[in-house]
Amino acid sequence: MSLTKSVYNLLFRRTSTFAVTIMVGAVFFERLFDQGGDQIFESMNRGKLWKHIEHKYASQDEE
Repeated sequence: MSLTKSVYNLLFRRTSTFAVTIMVGAVFFERLFDQGGDQIFESMNRGKLWKHIEHKYASQDEE
């Protein structure tokens, strides 16, 4: 009970801190979700994306 009461008093008691907590949480969740989705996409398409096959098609005569 002590932990939940402390979190409530620190983050959710006042409307202003509640709103800031929600906004910061949304930003962190968005970054986590975006990076996780990119990682899943990359792993499912390994060997099919341009950055994985670029070396096969790069010009050899560039000096």
